[in-house]
Amino acid sequence: MLHAANVKTGRFTSPHLIDRWDCITINEQVVDEFKFRKAEQAVKDRDLAENVRASEFELLTATAFELFAQEKVDVGVIEVGLGGRHDATNVIKRPLVTVITKIGKDHEALLGNTIKEIAIQKAGIMKRGAPCVVDATSSPTVLKVFETSAHDNGADPLIHVPTDVSGEIAALRPIFLEQNLEHHQQTNLSLAYLASKIVLQQRALISHLPALLQGARRTSWPGRLQSLDIAALTGRREPVLLDGAHNAQSAEALGLFVNKRIRNKSHPVTWVIAVSVGKNLRELFPLLFHREDNIVAVGFGPVDGMPWVSPTEPFTILEVARSLGISGSLHNAGRDVVSGLQLADRIAAANPVVICGSLYLVSDVLRLLRDTGNSKTMLGA
Repeated sequence: MLHAANVKTGRFTSPHLIDRWDCITINEQVVDEFKFRKAEQAVKDRDLAENVRASEFELLTATAFELFAQEKVDVGVIEVGLGGRHDATNVIKRPLVTVITKIGKDHEALLGNTIKEIAIQKAGIMKRGAPCVVDATSSPTVLKVFETSAHDNGADPLIHVPTDVSGEIAALRPIFLEQNLEHHQQTNLSLAYLASKIVLQQRALISHLPALLQGARRTSWPGRLQSLDIAALTGRREPVLLDGAHNAQSAEALGLFVNKRIRNKSHPVTWVIAVSVGKNLRELFPLLFHREDNIVAVGFGPVDGMPWVSPTEPFTILEVARSLGISGSLHNAGRDVVSGLQLADRIAAANPVVICGSLYLVSDVLRLLRDTGNSKTMLGA
């Protein structure tokens, strides 16, 4: 949206989707690999010379900031890696605005076992004098944490979306209808729109506000409720649904979408699923699977730059599914994602196929398609 408003914008998100450098974009274009590696090496050399001993994610964050400085961006859109309070991205002391989306349980070993503990970590990005835009659909416990943290940190104003700004986001309603957005998509787009509007106001670019709506219309996010053609890998004529849902909150949203939009009452859904080690499968699966559904369990491949990430063994996924009473066709595809997709296509025939459970599986699928030369992945490259 900011790019549409003629603001030179750098974006840093994690994890990367296909290539390690695609987590950094300038004006919606993925940074050049050579420039990325050169900046990364400069950061690593500095780390070694000053004996900082930065973590992999700290080095990546510093590389993003280095590239933003080189490209002289006007605004940087920075996604927190994990939590907020102790995240590498939280070195930013004077943000124009901070945004906190709906909070669910995830990474409990690092962030806390209760929703309140996790909210406290997330609220750590609030800064004195900076507006903070939050999702008002979060639980009362979470909203109370936000109010307390905003007061303690001097974040002002604290803006609840959509309740505090229903008039301001009314302009988005035609887009909600045109694109048939789900409720959580509407809220997330509203958060981004309002934050972008605040940035333009602070930059004295009020005349650029109408362009935000054009940017909102063009907004897309690969790997989130993405309709995808996998014919190049499987010969399948029908599109599949690709979504990186990997925690209870995102799994619930995906499950509701599948039930509402693509599930056929007379035929089961076939799921291709991989899950990172440490996820609560017994919490996730009931939000996704119906008893009669088919499951093809796979393991995603090594994650570039993240050697600590590993997939749950497919047989474990299937054991948990069986214990929960899933009685459809259950298959172990090992670490062969292509074979898993082909198997799912044969099982499903013309019925729905959903690929989910991990952003790393999303990455594998999009990379495989990219490497066939037959698919655009919408990463701005």
